[in-house]
Amino acid sequence: SAGFASLREGLSNYYHSKNLPVNTDEIIVTTGGSEALLFTFGSAMDKGDEIIIPEHFYANYNGFATASGVKVVPVEANIENGFALPPVELFEQAITERTKGILICNPGNPTGYLYSKEELEQLKEIVLKHDLFLIADEVYREFTYDGEAHHSILSMEGLENNAIVVDSFSKRYSMCGARIGCLVSKNKDFMATAMKFAQARLSPPTYAQIASEAALKTPQRYFDEVNAEYVERRNVLVEGLNSIDGVFCPKPKGAFYAVASFPVESAEHFAQWLLSEFNHQGKTLMMAPAAGFYAKPELGANQARLAYVLNTEALKDCIAILKAALEVYPHTTR
Repeated sequence: SAGFASLREGLSNYYHSKNLPVNTDEIIVTTGGSEALLFTFGSAMDKGDEIIIPEHFYANYNGFATASGVKVVPVEANIENGFALPPVELFEQAITERTKGILICNPGNPTGYLYSKEELEQLKEIVLKHDLFLIADEVYREFTYDGEAHHSILSMEGLENNAIVVDSFSKRYSMCGARIGCLVSKNKDFMATAMKFAQARLSPPTYAQIASEAALKTPQRYFDEVNAEYVERRNVLVEGLNSIDGVFCPKPKGAFYAVASFPVESAEHFAQWLLSEFNHQGKTLMMAPAAGFYAKPELGANQARLAYVLNTEALKDCIAILKAALEVYPHTTR
């Protein structure tokens, strides 16, 4: 139920290669990172407990929390400062007797924000002060840019009993359909409880575990090449967006997403209009309204997430389409 011993050993070796001292008994292989999150909510929290999450956040956090009877308490991060960690005071104000943890995504989906070591130290102080869990979704760990390093909460001294990491093969190795992830923690009581959930679902996918074991042998040069490509794509997208009158997009330092604000009343209506009523030289584009990444959707009313998973020429086309669209869209605010 914990996953193949050989796969957990391979994962342990992977973490050690990142200077993260993780042993095999501190790893449970899961059916994707999603199941790792469900196990976390079920193991660390009771019905009616609360989890604090900086927003924007991955939309399924809300669904997993709801399924577990856990209340999401959002703390707003702002596009103006690139979605940096909200002030510590806001976290302190959000903590109640039902708060059990803080959940972050690092680097983030949908913002691509990469937390600094100093920001993680601030979170460490909060969780130790209030005896909370710090849960980090680190599935985009390999994708960091501009010479910035990823700092895992697993490397933070004194946080051993409070740190829980959700990880996945999906993004790192482009194998989302394989549905293999893992849950990592040095907290023995937490892991013992999580193992009960793992036993109840019997096992993660057998053949996918075999494939994942092979994926762990991927050489570093693969990630170097991928990251170089993502940097080029990101630069084309972000510079292009910021060249459009009324559009603002902070430069992400990780993952492969960017969130931009648009001079429109409703990014959702604009996105629908792009697909149903507009084309530029026979082309249009699809983007994800950012309201769905907020616990309070009104905060992201004029924002959208764009994924730079297309090649640079296609991204240049997208910029041209957006520029032309905003010139004729009937509900602009500029």
